[in-house]
Amino acid sequence: MPEKFAMDFGKIATSQALYPKESMLAVEERRRSLFIGLPKESSFQENRIGLNPDAVKQLADQGHRIWIEAGAGSPSKYSDHEYSEAGARIVYSTEEVYEADMILKIAPPTYEEIEYLHPGQTLISALQFGSLTSEYINALLRKKINAISFELIRDKSEAKPVVRAMSEIAGSTVMLVAAEYLSSSHEGKGVILGGITGVPPSKVVILGAGTVAEYATRAALGLGVEVKVFDNQIYKLRRLKNNISSQIFTSTLDKAVLYNEIKQADVVIGALGAEDGTIACMIEEDVVSQMNPGSIIIDVCIDQGGCFETSEVTSHSRPIYRKYDVIHYCVPNIASRVPRTATNALSNIFTPIFTDISKYGGFNEVLFTNDHYRTGVYIYKGSLTNAHIAKRFGMRYKELGLMIAVRN
Repeated sequence: MPEKFAMDFGKIATSQALYPKESMLAVEERRRSLFIGLPKESSFQENRIGLNPDAVKQLADQGHRIWIEAGAGSPSKYSDHEYSEAGARIVYSTEEVYEADMILKIAPPTYEEIEYLHPGQTLISALQFGSLTSEYINALLRKKINAISFELIRDKSEAKPVVRAMSEIAGSTVMLVAAEYLSSSHEGKGVILGGITGVPPSKVVILGAGTVAEYATRAALGLGVEVKVFDNQIYKLRRLKNNISSQIFTSTLDKAVLYNEIKQADVVIGALGAEDGTIACMIEEDVVSQMNPGSIIIDVCIDQGGCFETSEVTSHSRPIYRKYDVIHYCVPNIASRVPRTATNALSNIFTPIFTDISKYGGFNEVLFTNDHYRTGVYIYKGSLTNAHIAKRFGMRYKELGLMIAVRN
């Protein structure tokens, strides 16, 4: 009996059925053809589009279907013929282009456009937190879609590529705007932005030390402008000085110093990023009233509420107004002033994103595999997943990570 028991036990011990088996994570690529729609922008003076013809050709060559509404590329100086030759299908109604599984547009969809969305669809667009309302979020939630704010998307380095690209454009453009409105042709002060031999340089004050400030500073220094940058984040000021390799004037937001410099400046640029939905520093109307006549305020963050009490939203057709004889330029989408450049920059960002979505087998799979894409998602399968939006409007939300973990 003991001998038989020993033999049976030996068979059991060597049985493969009792050995623990490791389940290998599936990592093979499961390419999926995407159906992408590019609607014509209906928002006032939004001139950008998410993909240029070269990007469309690259995606079409990978087997993706791309529908574009007729005339969508015209503001960026791209014709329907160029898109058609690149492999896109030109459609002639907004309703038709919204049949696509994935919609890429720049401005948030209007309430009318939201009606074209259908359950399971993925929307990639801006969200514009400064003008966001709970009614708007609820309108999107009712459509049971996935929604991504491209302002929130991060890359593998944890940077925000769309924000960075548009900030680079805005920073370079604001100095061109300042030069334009300082000239007497626009009833400005009649001075050159910069300086010449024997004449003191013009003075520029920049609020904020982020990407806009960096590129604005580069442009200003190239023109010989006297630049002074203010920000409460010391690491940002240090990074700015290191990136431009120049010993410029920097300071924290000390009101006594800041207000004195603003009153003497020819140009003041508001480029402070919003933290928790609010701007770190608001320049009072009384300070603006003491600025030199003909000086210029350029409020880059007007879409987040603005840096100045006197700021009011303007447009590309009517970009300025005067208050206390100070010129105010408060256009919210400065990058649309140079839409072709902006479109090319956006194409460089969105093309790899669509390629990744395809490579991993779809929207759900790319979120499961790549954490950095999750930062842009604020609605997933019809549920709010952004804690900041939920807190702001007193709404319920679900943890995106948990929803992805139990995906079907």
